[in-house]
Amino acid sequence: MIRKKKELIGNFKNAGSSWEKEPVLVKDHDFPSDADGKAIPYGIYDTQMNQGTVFVGTTHDTPAFAVDSIETWWRTEGKKRYPASDKILILADSGGSNSARSRVWKYRLQKSLCDNYGLKVRVCHYPPGSSKWNPIEHRLFSEISKNWKGKPLISYETVMKHIRTTKTTSGGLEVKAHFVRKKYETGERVSDKKMKQLNIEKSEILPQWNYILTPSKM
Repeated sequence: MIRKKKELIGNFKNAGSSWEKEPVLVKDHDFPSDADGKAIPYGIYDTQMNQGTVFVGTTHDTPAFAVDSIETWWRTEGKKRYPASDKILILADSGGSNSARSRVWKYRLQKSLCDNYGLKVRVCHYPPGSSKWNPIEHRLFSEISKNWKGKPLISYETVMKHIRTTKTTSGGLEVKAHFVRKKYETGERVSDKKMKQLNIEKSEILPQWNYILTPSKM
């Protein structure tokens, strides 16, 4: 799981080149004030099935958005694909909405995944500067970037279309995309009292980046 950089929606230049019958005229600067919005992709890549699911938000990249995306994936795909599983492994960056330091990220994982579905969730964060080794980077998001290279992302529909039509010449990559209309606000806080309620066990190796969350005892 990982978020991808935000993309401005509008007639802006997109890195790369593509074959077109006629030149595509775009704005010479990508000022956010000229954009029709922003797309905030949060992706989930299933390494076993070579399938990706991308949730495209429009407001803020928050821990709530990240955990909601994972919970939706598990509810609609994961638990159907792996009905006998009682645990999952999440590989994530150490910053952003799924930051290793984020209290909200950990608290929401506990409530939304562990307590709600009885799952044991092991989280392994990639240290700063090493997220390129996350499989989702070179197996999913790099392929999405190739699919829309040189093509202006003029609307949310364009973004969704390019994500959904992403494929690989070999390996059979399949990608789903969901447009998230929910508005997320920044500034959420989790108190010390709530943090003490977490069933969290830190790993002996790099405990700041590796830990396990288990369902709360009833």
